[in-house]
Amino acid sequence: MQIGLLGAGNLARALALGLGEPVAIYDPILERAQELAAQTGGKAYSSTQAVSEVADVTVLCHKPAQLESVAESFDHHGRQILSALGATPLEALREAYPHATVTRIMPNIAMEVGASLTILCAPFGEQERALADQLTPILERVGRVVELDEAMLPLAQGVSGGMPAYVALIVEAYVDALVRQGMPQEIALDVVAGSIPGSAELIVARGGDTLGVRRQVTSPGGTTAKAIRALDAGGVREAIANAVDASIIR
Repeated sequence: MQIGLLGAGNLARALALGLGEPVAIYDPILERAQELAAQTGGKAYSSTQAVSEVADVTVLCHKPAQLESVAESFDHHGRQILSALGATPLEALREAYPHATVTRIMPNIAMEVGASLTILCAPFGEQERALADQLTPILERVGRVVELDEAMLPLAQGVSGGMPAYVALIVEAYVDALVRQGMPQEIALDVVAGSIPGSAELIVARGGDTLGVRRQVTSPGGTTAKAIRALDAGGVREAIANAVDASIIR
């Protein structure tokens, strides 16, 4: 399946690199499209129309505010459109592309290393269902795919899409603390970042039993118990709750 990208920003780059196959790319800044095409063995095009003509599925990776202008820039009759435009709802997408089959996803940039969680909006109707089923195995090449009703997307978007940034902040804080204690930065990064994926996988494997995992790791009066107490005293739970509240698209 030939994938076409309208936009060559961070999200488009992560998807293209994660798929590891040639893609058709358009970006208003031609040099940016050419650079991404060179990285993937794909081809940069000078118009949205040209991309839509060669692509089996055209992925919207431009800015949400450009929805109408991009939709008017090419003939979308009979096209298959996949939107990665954040909070833009299916209703607005269908209105902009009335003669195309449209569905939407919420990925994150961990697609680049094949470790994204891509949220696929539950489709309506036979054509959207068929498109979603066609896209799922492709998206699974860049990570795990979870299908959610559109009503849940505003709650999930800020958490899932922003998670690489939140984890980066946590890693940065722990690395800085270890460096302050005398550990070389390269070793600190390996220790911290290397411990996160397995910890998350363990919690998932335990069916989300976070309390059980904490109890297994935390010895009475031990260093982990003291560290967790320090995190609680620092308001980490309230800070996360506030962050979730702030990330919800309303």
